[in-house]
Amino acid sequence: MKRASTRIAPPSRPAERVAPAAPALAARTAFPLRREGPAKLTGEARYADDLVFAGAWYGATIRSDDPHATLIAIDRDPDFDWSRVLIVTADEIPGENVVSLISDDQPVLVPVGGEIRHHAEPVALLAAADRSTLHAAKRRIQLRTERLPAVFDPLASTQQIAHFAIRRGDAEKGLADAELIVEGEYRVGHQEQLYIENQAMIALPRDDGGITVHGSLQCPYYIHKAMKRALNLTDAQAVVIQSETGGGFGGKEEYPSMIALHAALLARKLGKPVRMIYDRHEDISATTKRHPAIVRHRTGVTRDGELVAQEIEVVMDGGAYATLTPVVLSRGTIHAGGPYRCENVTITGRAMATNTPPNGAFRGFGAPQTEFAAEMQVNRIAEALDVSPLELRRRWAYREGDVTPTGQVLRESVAALEVLEAAAETAGFSRKRTDRRRASTSGGTRASGIGLALAWHGAGFTGAGETHLASVASIELTDVGAIRVLTASTEMGQGTKTIFPQLVAAELGIGIDEVEMAPQDTSLVPDSGPTVASRTAMVVGRILIGAARKLRARVEESSGQPFPRSYRDFAKRNGGIRIDERFEPYPGITFDEERYVGDAYPCYGWAAAVAEVEVDLDTGEVAVESVVSADDVGRVIHPVLAEGQVEGGTLQAVGYATMEEIKLADGRYLNDRLATYLIPTALDAPRITSILVEKPFSGSPHGAKGVGELPMDVAAPAVVAAIHDAVGVWIHELPATPERILAALSGASAPDTPGSEPGTRSGARANRAAPARGVDPRPEAPSDPLPLRAPQDKGGDWERDR
Repeated sequence: MKRASTRIAPPSRPAERVAPAAPALAARTAFPLRREGPAKLTGEARYADDLVFAGAWYGATIRSDDPHATLIAIDRDPDFDWSRVLIVTADEIPGENVVSLISDDQPVLVPVGGEIRHHAEPVALLAAADRSTLHAAKRRIQLRTERLPAVFDPLASTQQIAHFAIRRGDAEKGLADAELIVEGEYRVGHQEQLYIENQAMIALPRDDGGITVHGSLQCPYYIHKAMKRALNLTDAQAVVIQSETGGGFGGKEEYPSMIALHAALLARKLGKPVRMIYDRHEDISATTKRHPAIVRHRTGVTRDGELVAQEIEVVMDGGAYATLTPVVLSRGTIHAGGPYRCENVTITGRAMATNTPPNGAFRGFGAPQTEFAAEMQVNRIAEALDVSPLELRRRWAYREGDVTPTGQVLRESVAALEVLEAAAETAGFSRKRTDRRRASTSGGTRASGIGLALAWHGAGFTGAGETHLASVASIELTDVGAIRVLTASTEMGQGTKTIFPQLVAAELGIGIDEVEMAPQDTSLVPDSGPTVASRTAMVVGRILIGAARKLRARVEESSGQPFPRSYRDFAKRNGGIRIDERFEPYPGITFDEERYVGDAYPCYGWAAAVAEVEVDLDTGEVAVESVVSADDVGRVIHPVLAEGQVEGGTLQAVGYATMEEIKLADGRYLNDRLATYLIPTALDAPRITSILVEKPFSGSPHGAKGVGELPMDVAAPAVVAAIHDAVGVWIHELPATPERILAALSGASAPDTPGSEPGTRSGARANRAAPARGVDPRPEAPSDPLPLRAPQDKGGDWERDR
């Protein structure tokens, strides 16, 4: 992958390539190397499958072959020697048979007599001392089931998981007054996170009757809470330790709770360690994916290009269980109008249950789905008005003082125009677009095009989510004079273990190498919240800076000397101290969680992308030649790591746009192997130019807003816009495969939407145990309340537990 990068200063200074960002950090001539990099490069890093525990057995999961059925019995072959195998079923779960998350609808194991709701649902667990015995035992178990009617199409489902409504002004009147109405329906399918390391957990029984779990994960305290409920453990008895983690992208946010519980149940019964390490086939076939969505737009404009009204409907496929779907839908709904001011907006979102494997967290978390639709709609309006898509975005893009559909006044850190101009200028968008039109002639077998997209992304949790979560991060000065950072924020390749010491060292005035990172072990570190939502640098970094300031003040007050010269002597005289700092709400941020009105996020990140493609007119194959991505991250802490996030997110979005597609039959993933699920390789990677724009957020002392999800929101619509520029037809569904492009060029029917299955019986219930309307807590209300993106210590639904 070819790469280039640029940094652009805040608009208070002329745009230019500048030195390191924050003043406290700018004195350093070079940024630190990735903290965990040497261990990974030399092979010393220990991933879960590298960990060795004496006497460990191997665990496996027995899964359903039906998408919807009643489990009648679990039959064992009487000719097999079962004395060599350990079996666990649902009736042996000591606590509640539930994977604790937002809703209590997903069991750890389906009990006999219970309802199977998707293919590959866990039914029983096996463990054996060696793999050959384990594999043989799996083949000797048969599930007796009674098939139930299944629903695979979210539009045919009657059972709702969640719904939200956002209204501002009068969209109906605005559409009636509009001089032009553009309508569009856009569809996106599943996307697999495809982290490089598969899901993996190892559970060890403890002397106190508890369980310690080592594994590949994003959120230690998700698993901690899930273990306490399902295994009936105390805080001290449930211990979760992150091993080196080879990528997550959201796929290791909620699903690790499931595999950790399975390993723990086996280890508890066996009295020995149990290893649960998925192979790639099981990982793809059983774990969560990006939510498919159908997004419908009706947009009213005047002939001179004023945006007067937006009417948007979002329907997401949640799969068989809620998992994190309410929060994914919430974010997707809030972002569905795009980064554009409009006085009259109605946005409704609903997530429906189907008999397909549950969907969950993935980079962008609902925004890439709805912002793809928003950007396609803007491009089609520009075409209808015969204006440049760049010029239309210049007119519509948010500025400071504008009001969003939730009624939030954008008071600061609004960089829509800055990123738009940076991407367009760097890519030469207007010039290249004009040149292509002048040079376009009929004939030839290849066509090139250029496309543009703009996006916004709420930083951190929605509304008062961070306040409810009440995250804690700590800094410890040990009795031997060491400085140690204690957080539950995990490293999975994005740089947590590098930027946290960087921030703390800068605040204390000491060298980065003098700051240690405590392991992500729930028996040692506080609950800093999940490593999700682009919140690590912005939210947890802010908490750590607060803790560092308190530590510095205490030492300097006692010693009368600057911290760097006195902290070691202070520790010798007074012993170690630990500062526990809790999240403090951002001043002036208010959000009505019942009506979805107010400040949905403390601030937003902004991104723009320009993509150039070449399309083979004979085969429909698309080669993405280059992508320029301009991303406002508030304040850059570590340019190299930030650029890496932009490059990785951009390439992931290119795959989403052009080739990544899950095919289903009877609710089962068909292409559940690397041979059949395609992602971009090094040969497919375009030249990526990363432009880091700085528009600091005053609510954080370091000004950072987060970068991990931003590039995922823009590259896909930019690529599809470039395909249109090349061939003259619009692709309304992702991915824009050769088959869809050729169908659009010929006027033929496009292939089925990813994940859809013709023949789904309308009205079928995906969940017989749930009410007819589904697990939605308020199906009759105009909107559900804000869900909290975290599991609860106590059971109940997400409305009651708010």
